[in-house]
Amino acid sequence: MKPLHILHCHSTFSLGGKEARAVQLMNAFGDAAAHVILSAVPDALGARAAIDPTVKVDFPGEAAPPLYGKPGPLRYRRLSKYMQQFDLVLTYNWGSMDAVGARWMFPAGCPPIIHHEDGFNADEAVRLNWKRNAFRRLMLPSVAGLVVVSNRLREIALTEWRQPASKIVQIANGIETSLYAGAPQLAAIPGLERDVGDIVVGTLAGLRAVKNLPRLVRAVAPLPQHVKLVIVGEGPERAAILAEAERLGMAGRIILPGFLMHPHTYVGHFDIFALSSDSEQFPISLVEAMAAGKPAVSTDVGDVRNMVASENLFAIETDEVRFAANLQRLVADAALRKSVGLANQGKAARSFDAQSMIAQYRHLYWETAQKNPRIGA
Repeated sequence: MKPLHILHCHSTFSLGGKEARAVQLMNAFGDAAAHVILSAVPDALGARAAIDPTVKVDFPGEAAPPLYGKPGPLRYRRLSKYMQQFDLVLTYNWGSMDAVGARWMFPAGCPPIIHHEDGFNADEAVRLNWKRNAFRRLMLPSVAGLVVVSNRLREIALTEWRQPASKIVQIANGIETSLYAGAPQLAAIPGLERDVGDIVVGTLAGLRAVKNLPRLVRAVAPLPQHVKLVIVGEGPERAAILAEAERLGMAGRIILPGFLMHPHTYVGHFDIFALSSDSEQFPISLVEAMAAGKPAVSTDVGDVRNMVASENLFAIETDEVRFAANLQRLVADAALRKSVGLANQGKAARSFDAQSMIAQYRHLYWETAQKNPRIGA
């Protein structure tokens, strides 16, 4: 059977939650699909290294029309013409909406689009941008499907973007939970040296403002000296995070190893997982920590309350002071860490395993490509 030829249009292809899922699906589809990847931030391609070498994938760079620039007929015509060589187009978040606009303005010969929404950046953490809402209302009727990962995003799609329920598909992020049940690899986190009695607070996050990692630094700073903080990820806020740690006198207790592949090899080194974001929807990093049997301290964002086990609900707060207090409580109580972590591990295995997620996406993508012929074809 001929592979499904898929164009992926990303806001960025640095390895964050949506990129990790896209790579996970590409690897799972194997030779059943061939992929081309565009990024609205052309040099943000950190997730490329996680793609299985056997997967057929191309990064055309400047040979393809850009996903950035002022919207307009000339840009949209070029994008529309480029998309016509594919069986299916997948767009991700606001940064890829020009591809949706191109199909809306020049639909003839275009394949179907499935648009994915995973969340918002810092500029929409508190209030959605009304111009972007209006643009989505106008353009999204041209897509064949709208995938959301959380209850909150589904509600936004229905009410703010005014999309019909029949078009919205909610698919929870999933991982291979069994991979996280074993012991972590020794020295899997560069720079982390553990002494007897040390407690490691850890997180996985793009180092972006919306993740509010200085908040996490402030929460860990007053804790005892045997508590260390590990932040795995890369991004523009690295200097600000280190500056906050320096200001609070904990520079010697923070490790920023950069981006690390294969979280199942190192998440087990955390004693407590912490999520300090101002905005999330369905954070895959939380699922990874749960699968590894870790308790979580988190801000009350997105679907986090619905994701964690009921035993973990005490540690989900909106207030920064209570966030820090919950972290302190778990640091002080090893038995509580263990019991909450085991409850989270059971919840992850029951609800967020990868095989169900992969099956849902496979069905959606192939059925959409087959049942939505090109306009004018």
